[in-house]
Amino acid sequence: MHHPSFNIGIEEEYQLIEPQSRELLGYVHQSMSRDQMVVRERTAETDFTQQLSSAVIEVGTPVSADIAEARQQLTRLRTQMLEFAQSNGCKLAASGTHPFSHWEARSDVIPGYRAILDDAQMIARRLLAFGLRIHIGVEDRELAVDVMNTMRYVLPHILCLATSSPFWNGRNTGLKSYRSVLMDALPRTGIPGSFSSYQEYQSYVDTLVHTNSITTARQIRYDIAPHHRFSTLVIRICDMLPNLTDTVAVTALIQATIAWMVDLRARNMSFRHYERLLIAENKWRAVRYGLEGELIDWGLEQLVPAPNLLRELITFVTPFADKLNSLGELTHLETILARGANARQQVAVWQAAGQETKAVVDFIVAETEKL
Repeated sequence: MHHPSFNIGIEEEYQLIEPQSRELLGYVHQSMSRDQMVVRERTAETDFTQQLSSAVIEVGTPVSADIAEARQQLTRLRTQMLEFAQSNGCKLAASGTHPFSHWEARSDVIPGYRAILDDAQMIARRLLAFGLRIHIGVEDRELAVDVMNTMRYVLPHILCLATSSPFWNGRNTGLKSYRSVLMDALPRTGIPGSFSSYQEYQSYVDTLVHTNSITTARQIRYDIAPHHRFSTLVIRICDMLPNLTDTVAVTALIQATIAWMVDLRARNMSFRHYERLLIAENKWRAVRYGLEGELIDWGLEQLVPAPNLLRELITFVTPFADKLNSLGELTHLETILARGANARQQVAVWQAAGQETKAVVDFIVAETEKL
């Protein structure tokens, strides 16, 4: 077993907001495949709205060796995106969904959605969902699959911390992560099954390609999976988070948890591999209730308040966070546990504003601007 680097890559999806109406103009997809921000500048010949409908604006971040560097890179990128938004007369927002905009009636589709639309048709037409993807370096592919199998169990716990999409089409959905509902309606998403080896996982991918179910492995979008291009495990379960410090803290937790899983493997210990359907039950509880609800401890077969289980997880991974120099970032999780996740904050703002969703957009924008 080759010891992983545990390096970090963070990909975010930002919303571009019209300042007066607070409507969604378009979005910005960040990709690790690029190391510089690439944008199409507005020209006298090109209207900004037309520009957004014809191109996905991409930025990227270099791989970071540790959480401190990851925070620096993310701060730099968000600063660049805020400057880009301001220079084009709009606002930048980071959230799992827009509180009230919808594009079902649009005949055109932003290119980033074209492959999904071809695959899922009308399901994708309502897929204005924005996610946070966290890459952690696990270069040994066999080890990556083993960690994926065990890491699945705690994904609902992590989602409880990273919910930011309680609203959809102007309504309070009653859920903490409506984005998860939108994503899980697509094929090859959600909690993956268990694989005995990387060869078995690759055989699954190859079968889908050979049967023309997919054209490339990038069309597999499970909540956790070995990345098809980079030597990383990529975690996709999190909503896009407005607050940068929240994002860094969740990243630190994921990195430390993977380090813990690797240590268990090195000592011939592991979590029991629970059936995907059991883990999906906890994911639904995370989607519905977030930190305010309970998750099932499948070892005890009992419901336990989500914050209690998260504090237990934090206790387990703290020694590994110490080795990874991320204890400072990990301590912010207690702030989230006490304050509530962003979804709870959005609902509180909405209620205080007399159920005005524009106030929620303003809150998301203000949180996004905190660097």
